[in-house]
Amino acid sequence: MAYTFTKELETGNASIDSEHRQLIDAINNLLAACGAGKGRLELANTTKFLQEYTARHFSNEEKLQLQYQYPDYAAHKRYHDDFKRVVAGICVKLEKEGPTIPLVGEVNSTIAGWLISHIKKEDVKVAAYIKSR
Repeated sequence: MAYTFTKELETGNASIDSEHRQLIDAINNLLAACGAGKGRLELANTTKFLQEYTARHFSNEEKLQLQYQYPDYAAHKRYHDDFKRVVAGICVKLEKEGPTIPLVGEVNSTIAGWLISHIKKEDVKVAAYIKSR
């Protein structure tokens, strides 16, 4: 099942929304590869993208939160830091075990689920706060 960038995922910040669209595209590319029996081949590309994405995107979000003095910045940053550890763990598994089918499943369920939930619950709150200022 592919993910769609819907209104409920929009934050109203063009830069952040653009980065979220890139993320959804990367997850959908992995899902499409899985559907074509090539998920294990695509896994290295997806995990590399996720590492680069989380470093860049989370940094951009955190700078914005600091700029606008978002009151829940510390908690939001912890979410980001925890997620970066999850991505790093997946990369270690990939390096040690290779592109296994269970690891493809972990990326599809854990990573995609966390990110969609985070955008809907946390990033939207940040965007609403910034809009109100």
